[in-house]
Amino acid sequence: MIHIPRGTQDILPEETSKWRYIEAKLHKLMEVYNYQEIRTPIFESTDLFARGVGDSTDVVQKEMYTFKDKGDRSITLRPEGTAAVVRSYIENKMQGLPNQPVKLYYNGPMFRYERKQKGRYRQFNQFGVEAIGAENPSMDAEVLAMVMHIYQSFGLKKLKLVINSVGDAESRVDYQNALREHFQPVIHNYCKDCQQRIKTNPMRILDCKVDRHQPEIKTAPSITDFLNDYSKAYFEAVKSHLDRLGIPYEVDPNLVRGLDYYTHTAFELMMDNEAYDGAITTLCGGGRYNGLLELLDGPSETGIGFALSIERLLLALEEEGIEFPQTEHIDLFVATMGEKADDFAVTLLNQLRHAGVSVDKDYLSRKLKGQMKQADRLNSTYTIVIGDQELEAGEVAVKHMATGETQTMKFEEIESYIHGGKE
Repeated sequence: MIHIPRGTQDILPEETSKWRYIEAKLHKLMEVYNYQEIRTPIFESTDLFARGVGDSTDVVQKEMYTFKDKGDRSITLRPEGTAAVVRSYIENKMQGLPNQPVKLYYNGPMFRYERKQKGRYRQFNQFGVEAIGAENPSMDAEVLAMVMHIYQSFGLKKLKLVINSVGDAESRVDYQNALREHFQPVIHNYCKDCQQRIKTNPMRILDCKVDRHQPEIKTAPSITDFLNDYSKAYFEAVKSHLDRLGIPYEVDPNLVRGLDYYTHTAFELMMDNEAYDGAITTLCGGGRYNGLLELLDGPSETGIGFALSIERLLLALEEEGIEFPQTEHIDLFVATMGEKADDFAVTLLNQLRHAGVSVDKDYLSRKLKGQMKQADRLNSTYTIVIGDQELEAGEVAVKHMATGETQTMKFEEIESYIHGGKE
């Protein structure tokens, strides 16, 4: 037997209805915020992620699915969405579009080779937002408000928004040096990755999953003490907007996020529930990226965005006991008695389906009682039973399954009757 690859999952029919519900709700919210969908390739040039995500990140160093194609080019299955969206923005010269900033969202599979655990897969589905072309604190506040709106719209209430400023490039020079001085005497006690990070990007030590409980992490210098006047003013403006919007937040000076391209605002949304099992506490994360476009040979535009895992959202809803609405149903189930009736039903189903009616029938020669049970399992709104008598009369009784009410009509009237019931 061939088994599913480790770290992947089959999303079976009883679960896909939940996915469709979530995705439809997200698409609708994006319309409200005036964001447009973009779809990028599942694989890109490896150089895109090496440059855009950062050579020193765990994503690039350990987690990417990279291979050579038949043209001997290095190709990588996308591990995240931002770099690909920015590449598309640059390549398609979106900075020249009349509507600025360019507000985009995406939804699709991402791939990272990492240890499988609850809520985390090697192929996972990521929904994300990117707003490119405006360095404005109100833009940051809009994205943060959107994050809260998304999770609250699904009924989640126990949420904690954690924010920080990682400053601009100028602010980070002195901070990086302060971190090197702080960690250097004890760096031999840290993992090999952190021993390398102290040379390349010591801020990433604060984000290390292996050494996060080391005492020096808690006593490390705070980035907020090294912000220049512009970075301080920008962060204060973002917080002021959040205060006016009534969005609660916590400032965490050690929040740096896992990718190298963040500047100014960085944030995470977490579960804030003591009863939660703790397998996945961070639901969503993102931040502002000034300089990423130039790093990828693009214009000097700035952006801000976030990404969330659909799998983690589903897990959070499960943990909170939030049920999904019943959306799976068909309009009509056709039960038949006899060969002539079954032959007639084949034609009737075809006609109704072309008219936009969702309809099904029995294909296993069940008795009438078994067919009606199948109608219940399919959550059919209406049912009809066709036998010799109905064929001879040219009319049938249409039963509303929820109320038990029946109405007799000609076969050609069924379409308009069901469509009328939907309105």
